[in-house]
Amino acid sequence: MRTAPYFLTQRRICTIFADVEAEFISLEAKVAQFVGLCEKLRAENHDLRQQLAGARNDAKRLTERIDGAKAKLEKLLARLPD
Repeated sequence: MRTAPYFLTQRRICTIFADVEAEFISLEAKVAQFVGLCEKLRAENHDLRQQLAGARNDAKRLTERIDGAKAKLEKLLARLPD
């Protein structure tokens, strides 16, 4: 026959396991949330890198157009009489 202290100890162990399991479930949810956030930020980072590459290409193209316009103006100015 089991004594009362054994049942109290058994009940205490069950309570501890329940607390640990609750903490584990909470931690698991936090990790899932963190992973989701990382995936979202990774996708956003990818989009921003693509936008940056596009902006750099646009800036390069515009710089080339400005340089071309500057060269044309310099030729026109060189043709003007003094």
